Amino acid sequence: MYNFVTTLLGALFVLSVILIWFMIAYQLVLTVAGFFHNWGSAKEKREIDGMTHLEYPTVCVLIPAHNEETVIRGTVEAMMAFDYPHDKLEILVINDGSSDNTGPIVEDLGSRDGRVRCYNVPKGEGGKGKSRALNLGLKQTNAEVIAIYDADNQPLPDALKYLVAELLIHPDLGAVLGNFRTINRDRTWLTRFISIETMSFQAILQAGRWALFKVSTLPGTNFVIWKSLVDDLHGWDEDAITEDSELSIRIYMRGYKIKYIPFAVTLEQEPETMSVWTKQRTRWVRGNNYVVTKFFKEIPQFKNKFLAFEVLYLLLLYYIFLIAIGVSDLIFILSVSQLIAIPLPGPYTAVWILAVILFCFEIFLVLSYEGMDSFKNFVMAFLMYFTYCQFWIYVVGRGIYLDYIKREKRTWTKTVRFKLGEQAEKSSG
Repeated sequence: MYNFVTTLLGALFVLSVILIWFMIAYQLVLTVAGFFHNWGSAKEKREIDGMTHLEYPTVCVLIPAHNEETVIRGTVEAMMAFDYPHDKLEILVINDGSSDNTGPIVEDLGSRDGRVRCYNVPKGEGGKGKSRALNLGLKQTNAEVIAIYDADNQPLPDALKYLVAELLIHPDLGAVLGNFRTINRDRTWLTRFISIETMSFQAILQAGRWALFKVSTLPGTNFVIWKSLVDDLHGWDEDAITEDSELSIRIYMRGYKIKYIPFAVTLEQEPETMSVWTKQRTRWVRGNNYVVTKFFKEIPQFKNKFLAFEVLYLLLLYYIFLIAIGVSDLIFILSVSQLIAIPLPGPYTAVWILAVILFCFEIFLVLSYEGMDSFKNFVMAFLMYFTYCQFWIYVVGRGIYLDYIKREKRTWTKTVRFKLGEQAEKSSG
């Protein structure tokens, strides 16, 4: 029995090391590819700036809003400042059963700018999540292009124009997504970690995968999509609480691509407390669980095998991350404490330490071409591994428990907004 247990532990350790180093190596490749994509995007941006012949289509900006009086004025005013043909822009706020002043604030803005409309979801039809709100809003416009922004976003004036230009230049694109940055980055330790996380996700997974495989996935905000494509796909899946990733897969299955461009920037608010963060991230995990269940069996049917691999990796990313981080911690603890003797040769402690170093190196490389390569941020990345990343173990485990053990019904949970002070506004520049 003892020999069986030790052999099993040895096999588990070898498997975990392979898994960890596969992720590290793959992420490193994506990091380098993402660097070149961001570097090349600067030239692409200059080319678009020099184009004077583009005939921009009509665009409707959809902003789902449920009790968003804290942030909605700043968001709509940012949309009103878009550098986009005035007569081709419509801003539609979908007031989804708000009980606060969201509606009156939008109506006031609409009285000053005819492009702004407030669509009040009929009583009894709202409060069913973002996908439902978007589908209702979609029916209220005949614009050629749909742009999606969350109610806490403040995009830069040129963001929309860059996104739409990409759709016009590349006919194989069904959608284009931009970059999002944390407007309240310097408010708390948590928002600093989230800022590093979001920049890394975009620079590595979004930019890197696009550079290598022409694959990106929609976020929940700051993207445009042809309305005809959304109609063809019958809108958003109202059972999906992460409607962005679900729609991304259907777009690729239909034969279109989704491109990431880093120069179309929006500023968005991130959770400032652990309770808000936990609820939001649990929703993400549970939404991913739904997407896995819906599409997993269809992956082998993908004609593009690189795309199939990337979709599979995307769907399993949360679980791979949970296993890799959890086993990584276990390897380190057991190696240092010597509580269990693994009858296999190998410097497990050194492997774990080197994994942390490479993790920090990848993050620091991303921060370097974001202009944030300070020693302070390198220390933040190091601390992030031991704190923020570990919290993901709980969140992923909680999502799996709620879906597959407790079988709790999935419901949309709105992310709590915070009032932004002068410090947060300055940090976004």
